[in-house]
Amino acid sequence: MVGEDEGALVRPGAGASGGAVPGGAATGSAAGRDRCLDLLRAVALVRIVAYHTFGGALFSVVFPAMGIMFALAGSLMAASLQRPAGSVLRSRSRRLLVPLWVYSTTVLTLFVFGGWVPGEQGTGPWFRVLLWFVPLADPPYPGELGDGTGPLDPSWPVQAGEILWYIRAYLWFVLLSPLLLRLYRSRPWPIFLAPLGLLLLLEPGAVPLPDPVSAVLTDLAVYGSCWILGFAHRDGRLRRLPRRFVLVAGPVVMALGLWWALAHPTEQGLDLNGIPVGQALWSVGFCAVLLRFSPRWQVLPRPLRFLDGAVTLLNRRAVTVYLWHNLMIALTVPLMEPVYAVDALWKSVPWLLGTSWPDFLLAWALLSGVLLAVGWAEDVAARRRPRPWPTGSRRGAGGGRTG
Repeated sequence: MVGEDEGALVRPGAGASGGAVPGGAATGSAAGRDRCLDLLRAVALVRIVAYHTFGGALFSVVFPAMGIMFALAGSLMAASLQRPAGSVLRSRSRRLLVPLWVYSTTVLTLFVFGGWVPGEQGTGPWFRVLLWFVPLADPPYPGELGDGTGPLDPSWPVQAGEILWYIRAYLWFVLLSPLLLRLYRSRPWPIFLAPLGLLLLLEPGAVPLPDPVSAVLTDLAVYGSCWILGFAHRDGRLRRLPRRFVLVAGPVVMALGLWWALAHPTEQGLDLNGIPVGQALWSVGFCAVLLRFSPRWQVLPRPLRFLDGAVTLLNRRAVTVYLWHNLMIALTVPLMEPVYAVDALWKSVPWLLGTSWPDFLLAWALLSGVLLAVGWAEDVAARRRPRPWPTGSRRGAGGGRTG
């Protein structure tokens, strides 16, 4: 999700350790960007915003965006680790944390002006507020702010804070990747399957753990195999698996995930985001097929060329889009109320106002303003020249300092 060298390819045959890769897999950063990976990341971000706008379990099944994001990030982290691990960890952490600090400072300021005092409302010791800036565990936030008479729903702090689970999991994966990659190279299959085994231990509560520790381990277990699958994609091991094997094994694993979900439905039905084992199996099976058969594009195919600028923008501003989208969706509610109050509109376009499409489009309009206002933080974090709206050429998207 972060890093300007994301989606990059190197000369054929250059492996993660600098040696030859069987099968001549392109794996690093010298020959340009893999625009297919860029496109997948952009689609995943749009799907995440759509899920939080429209709701519904169907989104988690049709396109398991979080699993895809972790798989892509694992692939790109393996490519980065061709360089010394210390410099990679500093670079990746910086690119994640700087835009997070901009977001967290803004949100915490709004909390304080809303009357929240860290350490109150059952949020634990005041110093846990530091987790907003170094997200090694879930940060504290009030369950409600306000008396319900303001423009925003009092539960908006939950929407602002709950999405940070992904940032927390991503940071842990980054920090663990040097070790995970070394273990993967020595024992690929056991390391690939280990997160699923851990999840089966955690799911029934067989291992009693404090809630903060359980939350971290559960997310790592759900998406760990997707991250390791990214390693396999990067070093060419996934590409070397027989097509027939992947076309059989992938859907079988997905079917197991769906079977588990049917046997363990939540209040939201088959929403896989609330069914960890189902999510893990469905995501890893889906990602295995997707990455095994994904093409490598240095430029988007001509029918998709019109998306080039949007794909570049979403990749350059991925962290900002993710962090701010929930708040922008919350803002659509008071902003759309005057529109919904116009009887003439209900008479002319009831088919539109009766859906969430206006909220979805308005959320993206608001996000555009956020990107213009604070998106530059991602350029600063990547040590690039700040650009207000980076939709330039492919060379502009892939150039700059690699670190």
